[in-house]
Amino acid sequence: MTEKQNPPAEGHAFQDEVTELEAKSATAARLFDIRRIIGALFVVYGLIVGAAGIFATDADLEKAQDININLWTGLGMLALGLFFLVWVKLRPTVPPTPPLPQEALDAAEGEGGPAGRG
Repeated sequence: MTEKQNPPAEGHAFQDEVTELEAKSATAARLFDIRRIIGALFVVYGLIVGAAGIFATDADLEKAQDININLWTGLGMLALGLFFLVWVKLRPTVPPTPPLPQEALDAAEGEGGPAGRG
Protein backbone atom coordinates (compact mmCIF):
# COMPACT_ATOMS: atom_id res chain seq x y z
CA MET A 1 0.00 0.00 0.00
CA THR A 2 2.79 2.40 0.77
CA GLU A 3 4.12 1.95 -2.78
CA LYS A 4 0.95 3.47 -4.23
CA GLN A 5 1.21 6.47 -1.90
CA ASN A 6 4.82 7.25 -2.88
CA PRO A 7 4.27 8.21 -6.54
CA PRO A 8 1.91 11.12 -5.74
CA ALA A 9 4.34 12.36 -3.11
CA GLU A 10 7.19 12.09 -5.62
CA GLY A 11 5.04 13.87 -8.19
CA HIS A 12 4.32 16.63 -5.69
CA ALA A 13 8.04 16.95 -4.92
CA PHE A 14 8.74 17.09 -8.65
CA GLN A 15 6.14 19.84 -9.08
CA ASP A 16 7.71 21.81 -6.22
CA GLU A 17 11.11 21.44 -7.88
CA VAL A 18 9.72 22.63 -11.21
CA THR A 19 8.11 25.64 -9.53
CA GLU A 20 11.37 26.48 -7.79
CA LEU A 21 13.33 26.22 -11.04
CA GLU A 22 10.81 28.48 -12.81
CA ALA A 23 11.24 31.10 -10.08
CA LYS A 24 15.03 30.89 -10.37
CA SER A 25 14.76 31.16 -14.15
CA ALA A 26 12.64 34.31 -13.87
CA THR A 27 15.17 35.81 -11.45
CA ALA A 28 18.03 34.94 -13.80
CA ALA A 29 16.15 36.49 -16.72
CA ARG A 30 15.80 39.74 -14.80
CA LEU A 31 19.41 39.64 -13.60
CA PHE A 32 20.86 39.17 -17.08
CA ASP A 33 18.57 41.62 -18.84
CA ILE A 34 20.65 43.10 -21.66
CA ARG A 35 19.57 46.62 -20.71
CA ARG A 36 21.13 46.19 -17.27
CA ILE A 37 24.43 44.98 -18.73
CA ILE A 38 24.60 47.74 -21.36
CA GLY A 39 23.64 50.39 -18.82
CA ALA A 40 26.27 49.27 -16.32
CA LEU A 41 29.00 49.19 -18.98
CA PHE A 42 28.12 52.66 -20.25
CA VAL A 43 28.12 54.06 -16.70
CA VAL A 44 31.53 52.54 -15.93
CA TYR A 45 33.09 53.64 -19.23
CA GLY A 46 31.44 57.06 -18.93
CA LEU A 47 33.02 57.57 -15.52
CA ILE A 48 36.44 56.52 -16.83
CA VAL A 49 36.31 58.69 -19.95
CA GLY A 50 34.79 61.58 -18.00
CA ALA A 51 37.59 61.39 -15.44
CA ALA A 52 40.10 61.49 -18.30
CA GLY A 53 38.34 64.63 -19.53
CA ILE A 54 38.40 66.28 -16.10
CA PHE A 55 42.14 65.72 -15.78
CA ALA A 56 42.96 66.62 -19.41
CA THR A 57 46.10 68.61 -20.04
CA ASP A 58 46.45 71.64 -22.28
CA ALA A 59 48.19 69.43 -24.85
CA ASP A 60 45.18 67.09 -24.91
CA LEU A 61 42.81 70.01 -25.44
CA GLU A 62 44.99 71.44 -28.21
CA LYS A 63 44.79 68.13 -30.10
CA ALA A 64 40.98 68.37 -30.07
CA GLN A 65 40.80 72.06 -31.11
CA ASP A 66 40.18 73.19 -27.52
CA ILE A 67 37.13 70.96 -27.09
CA ASN A 68 37.28 68.68 -24.08
CA ILE A 69 36.04 65.71 -26.10
CA ASN A 70 36.74 63.19 -23.32
CA LEU A 71 34.60 65.12 -20.87
CA TRP A 72 31.67 65.49 -23.28
CA THR A 73 31.88 61.88 -24.45
CA GLY A 74 32.08 60.67 -20.84
CA LEU A 75 29.02 62.71 -19.89
CA GLY A 76 27.12 61.35 -22.90
CA MET A 77 28.04 57.78 -22.04
CA LEU A 78 27.09 58.34 -18.41
CA ALA A 79 23.71 59.77 -19.44
CA LEU A 80 23.04 56.85 -21.80
CA GLY A 81 24.02 54.31 -19.14
CA LEU A 82 21.76 55.94 -16.57
CA PHE A 83 18.93 55.97 -19.12
CA PHE A 84 19.26 52.20 -19.59
CA LEU A 85 19.34 51.57 -15.83
CA VAL A 86 16.29 53.77 -15.22
CA TRP A 87 14.50 51.98 -18.07
CA VAL A 88 15.19 48.61 -16.41
CA LYS A 89 13.86 49.95 -13.11
CA LEU A 90 10.68 51.46 -14.60
CA ARG A 91 9.87 48.63 -17.05
CA PRO A 92 11.24 45.33 -15.67
CA THR A 93 11.07 42.26 -17.84
CA VAL A 94 8.06 40.06 -17.31
CA PRO A 95 8.98 36.40 -17.06
CA PRO A 96 7.07 34.14 -19.43
CA THR A 97 4.03 32.49 -17.92
CA PRO A 98 4.55 28.79 -17.36
CA PRO A 99 2.24 26.48 -19.29
CA LEU A 100 -0.69 25.07 -17.40
CA PRO A 101 -0.21 21.58 -16.02
CA GLN A 102 -2.04 18.85 -17.89
CA GLU A 103 -4.39 18.27 -14.94
CA ALA A 104 -5.57 21.89 -15.07
CA LEU A 105 -6.19 21.58 -18.81
CA ASP A 106 -8.17 18.37 -18.30
CA ALA A 107 -10.24 20.00 -15.55
CA ALA A 108 -10.96 23.01 -17.76
CA GLU A 109 -12.12 20.79 -20.61
CA GLY A 110 -14.31 18.80 -18.22
CA GLU A 111 -16.08 21.99 -17.10
CA GLY A 112 -17.08 23.00 -20.57
CA GLY A 113 -13.72 23.79 -22.04
CA PRO A 114 -12.51 27.05 -23.44
CA ALA A 115 -14.99 29.73 -24.47
CA GLY A 116 -16.46 29.22 -27.90
CA ARG A 117 -16.54 25.44 -27.71
CA GLY A 118 -19.69 23.42 -27.66
